[in-house]
Amino acid sequence: MRRLLLVLAVLIVGAGGILFATTASGGVPLAPFAPPPPVQVVYEPADGATDVDPKAPVSIAVTDGRIVEVTLTGDKGGEIEGTLSPDGLRWEAQGPLRYGATYTWSGTVEDTAGTRSPLQGSFTTKKPTKVVRGTLNIGDGRTVGIAAPIRIQFNAHVADKAAVERALKVTTSKPVEGSWGWLPDEGGGSRVDFRPKEYWPAYTEVRVEANLEGVDYGGGAVGAANLTSSFTIGRAQIVKADVNSYRMIVIRDGKQVMDFPASYGLDSDPERNTRSGIHVVSEKFTDKRMVSERYDYDVVVKWAVRISNNGEFIHANPDSLAAQGSSNVTHGCVNLSVENAKTYYDSALYGDPVEVTGTPIQLGPRDGDIWDWTVPWSQWKTMSALN
Repeated sequence: MRRLLLVLAVLIVGAGGILFATTASGGVPLAPFAPPPPVQVVYEPADGATDVDPKAPVSIAVTDGRIVEVTLTGDKGGEIEGTLSPDGLRWEAQGPLRYGATYTWSGTVEDTAGTRSPLQGSFTTKKPTKVVRGTLNIGDGRTVGIAAPIRIQFNAHVADKAAVERALKVTTSKPVEGSWGWLPDEGGGSRVDFRPKEYWPAYTEVRVEANLEGVDYGGGAVGAANLTSSFTIGRAQIVKADVNSYRMIVIRDGKQVMDFPASYGLDSDPERNTRSGIHVVSEKFTDKRMVSERYDYDVVVKWAVRISNNGEFIHANPDSLAAQGSSNVTHGCVNLSVENAKTYYDSALYGDPVEVTGTPIQLGPRDGDIWDWTVPWSQWKTMSALN
């Protein structure tokens, strides 16, 4: 019986509610069974912090336990992506934060005994010093030509072009190889164009998504809003403008549909040569006033289709009718008869290519607006901030 008592252990509850182990051989207490320490959570930035730099590290770390699950959510919805360490002791945010936003923690932690408690807290990022707006050149539902670039024009300089470009997405109903390219700032604002390697396939559906709201443009500037557009590439219409032929030919979906007598820029004056290269239709006017102090003219022409920003149009000019089809006498425009100019005008879409050949002066950036196709594809790709 004595031997049995020596090995028998009993639990006696002490005055403080702590359990003690004793032995029957003398009641000497052994080590108490203390509860596990509470799990400690460290928020970075601290709970309730304000004016937080959106680029600063964001994390949660625990001791005396582990993270079961964690979510960081912005006040406009959407969870921030993050990575949990294999031991469950640390979670770090991976996704970018927005300026002027409040972020809220939620989730669960667990102590060493398996008891769980909620994560809770929040912080607010600092407001941006400047909000930059962007504008897409092609609106929803439009039908455009096969050489139309997609352009986003910003109203201020963009310093972190790579951050912007990572927020841009183009999807197409037909396979298209293309790239974004940053053009020199114009009017105080940055601009970026997307063009395919070759002309767009005819009848392609295009969707543009520019998720720019809150994107850090650098220098404290952020994107103002997201931009989207869904549009259609129309029929494949190409103007073939060989100045030495004195003709203007229009090819539509592989078939010739127009062949008009034309007069191009005066051969003997380099300043009046029609520029060689791929021009792109950008505007149309039923009546367009044209003024030149240098050449002393001020006229209004009919059925004017702009093909560059250096003053080149395809338009009607009855005064050059005798030269159309036989000589080049214009100030750089493509002159047609009134009837032929109207026929072409009615067919032209924004983004149609006009391929001018046969002159020693090449179209280039100084001619303004849509000069994307004057850049070789290998060079165009280097104009992306991600290459």
